[in-house]
Amino acid sequence: MSKRAVLEVIALDVEDAVAAQAGGADRLELVTDMAADGLTPAAATVAGIRAAVDLPVRVMLRLADGFAAGDVPRLVAAAGAMREAGTEEFVLGFLDADGDVDLGAVERVAGALEGCRWTFHRAIDRAADRGALRKQLADFPGLDTYLTAGAAGGVDAGLPTLLAEAGRRGEPGYEQQLLVGGGLRLEHVPVLLEAGIDAFHIGGAARPGGWDGPVSAGAVAEWRRVLGD
Repeated sequence: MSKRAVLEVIALDVEDAVAAQAGGADRLELVTDMAADGLTPAAATVAGIRAAVDLPVRVMLRLADGFAAGDVPRLVAAAGAMREAGTEEFVLGFLDADGDVDLGAVERVAGALEGCRWTFHRAIDRAADRGALRKQLADFPGLDTYLTAGAAGGVDAGLPTLLAEAGRRGEPGYEQQLLVGGGLRLEHVPVLLEAGIDAFHIGGAARPGGWDGPVSAGAVAEWRRVLGD
């Protein structure tokens, strides 16, 4: 029997986290300010969510819209504050002006995580060469997941890339889990599951009322049903 697919849900606050857990989410990605595609939340929010639910929580390390690292010492300080608040999993990813991975920034920020596991987020979908990025990060400590839609435009555009990368699982640079998110819809799920993809990430899809409304436990439960219990 195949193992259950992972369902990760974006949470902005305790209400979201409780609803996501009630609906059957396996993990939360914790951010603030979705108008900027998700920035580092307040440590108090992290602590509140960790007290309210017992799901794993991956916390975003990102200071501003876009994929430049910006103020790296501030990012390192934020990582330290989140570690002190008990965070054990993270999300990060930085590109330079040419669209290459900003290895210096990734090294400094990941170095502050004390060996914690982390996701390289959708910056990969804006990279000049995603294969080169994967090779450069192949043996990076703690990196166990890529959050990707396969293309900057979302899963509709990125599906061929996702299927190709799923077929390379286990090769150098492709050992990390593919976590598919970004314009992901329920109708994409069967072909992704068929390809062996076993992790899915939803944000807007968990919120029938849009980003101004909370996560719906019912919407999460529908995803859980389609992904299998």
